[in-house]
Amino acid sequence: MKGKLFLVPTVIAENSLNTIPEQVKEVIKNTEYFLVENVRTARRYISSLKLGLTIEELKFEILDKKTDSQRLGKLLEPLSKGMNVGIISESGCPGVADPGALAVEWAQRNKIQVVPLVGPSSILMALMGSGFNGQKFCFHGYLPIDKKELEKEIKALEAESGKKNQTQIFIETPYRNNQLLATLSKACHPSTKICVAKDITGKEEFVVTDTAANWQNRNIDLHKIPTVFLLYAGK
Repeated sequence: MKGKLFLVPTVIAENSLNTIPEQVKEVIKNTEYFLVENVRTARRYISSLKLGLTIEELKFEILDKKTDSQRLGKLLEPLSKGMNVGIISESGCPGVADPGALAVEWAQRNKIQVVPLVGPSSILMALMGSGFNGQKFCFHGYLPIDKKELEKEIKALEAESGKKNQTQIFIETPYRNNQLLATLSKACHPSTKICVAKDITGKEEFVVTDTAANWQNRNIDLHKIPTVFLLYAGK
């Protein structure tokens, strides 16, 4: 019997443990081996759930964007021996804009059962709260840093949104959030809609949709606060 690969969601904001379902807690209670982006963060997360586990008895190994295929195979060997493995990312759901996807691809290729668990995803929650098209949407990750390239990319995404009636979703390194919103509101057509979803599930949660023109006049500070941006130029 082969083990199962569990995709274990974690919180996306501080003090938001109420967003973690009981099913996730049960899986953690019955799993001894985890692949994580950051061992310290993962240990703190599991401890905060107060499941009665002895953290020192659990095994944690690093799985991040630097993990090569040879190392990945060794990390996932326990699956072939019947041991269940849990994947925990730094935030939200493993495998979504996350190096956990490397492990999932390996598991699928090697006929290992993959079990995605329900949990908070800032990308989907932002889409849910935006009022934009949820039938057609695309997540682009990070946009270019260079201002000229950024403006060019924004205009291209805006044109694609209008042509395909598609919601465009992207993120930025938190300390550049304010600059991105300023560029976004100026580069888009005044009537194009922009949704800013910051600190999803957190104390400062803010999910607001407005036109590009109106965003230029809003006073909002997104500095160092995890934020998802959505653009919609469809009908």
